[in-house]
Amino acid sequence: MIYRDFKGEKLSALGLGTMRMPVVNGKEESIDEAKAREMVDFAMKNGINYYDTAWMYHGGNSERMIGKILADYPRGSFNLATKFPGNIRENIGRVEEIFEEQLRRCRVGYFDFYLFHNVCEINVDNYMDPQYGVMEYLLKQKKEGRIRHLGFSTHGRVDVMRRFMDAYGKDLEFCQIQLNYLNYKFQHAKEKVELIKQYGLPVWVMEPLRGGKLATVDDKYAAELTALRPDESVPGWGFRFLQSIPEVTMVLSGMSNLQQLADNIRIFSEDKPLDSHELTALTGIADKMIGETALPCTGCRYCGRMTSCTAANNKKITFGINRNFSLTFKYSFFFFAHIRFPFNKEGLF
Repeated sequence: MIYRDFKGEKLSALGLGTMRMPVVNGKEESIDEAKAREMVDFAMKNGINYYDTAWMYHGGNSERMIGKILADYPRGSFNLATKFPGNIRENIGRVEEIFEEQLRRCRVGYFDFYLFHNVCEINVDNYMDPQYGVMEYLLKQKKEGRIRHLGFSTHGRVDVMRRFMDAYGKDLEFCQIQLNYLNYKFQHAKEKVELIKQYGLPVWVMEPLRGGKLATVDDKYAAELTALRPDESVPGWGFRFLQSIPEVTMVLSGMSNLQQLADNIRIFSEDKPLDSHELTALTGIADKMIGETALPCTGCRYCGRMTSCTAANNKKITFGINRNFSLTFKYSFFFFAHIRFPFNKEGLF
């Protein structure tokens, strides 16, 4: 396992995300404990020391399950991260109540990493509103040792990120964004990385393979990649791309089974960043994918939590791509307010 330095600590370069844990009978809320435990045991044995969860993952059961499993290990042997769900309007005034419940769910006395969850266009005002006192409360918990490191995740626009970091940057230690070779240009991830760097923060990565959608690619693109690196898997290209970005400290992968976990651990057994020729080839493939294919949703269901959209709640949204058509959403997928998405004539579905 590769390790990255963070404030004098060694973090595994690969972290285990718990938004897509194995479930029973396809029910999101019903985590398969035996399979989840097998995965965590394997991860711990093979050097992963970072585990990421959140209040709403698996209907609230992700925090409970990862807390139950990790309770079998010495507290100093792992880093546990979760998030304040102020991205959901009804939670913004409940920071103390939710934080205390998260500690109980996770069976810990402190969190190693704690984040503002998805700071974006529709919630940044609430997160920053003094009447709710979110930052004030979290800084108090940090002072008392119940939060070791404070950061934020975001799917928001660059200007929203800048506004948040202008206000709170001196108290933030890391920023978590959706970053992969497809989103690097398409959803301005490159600009976000550059902005985060300006504030002196390391980058945490979510959706490195777009929810598994970049684990396989069209045969013609796979052939191009294989010609460049015969021994590299298609998912490996996604992770090697991230290893090529110096600002990236942590890569979170929401692995759903033991095989995915084993494959990713094997990839992260060595650091093999792409050279300039390989980077050019991969970004060229990404441009072609954006220009001619449909980009399915990552299955995060964030949009479904904010709307009554049946398609969103059933993970059936597909964004058709064509350079000649576009549509602007006020409240779009991943809360990307006012971001322009190219669409084909058929529209959403």
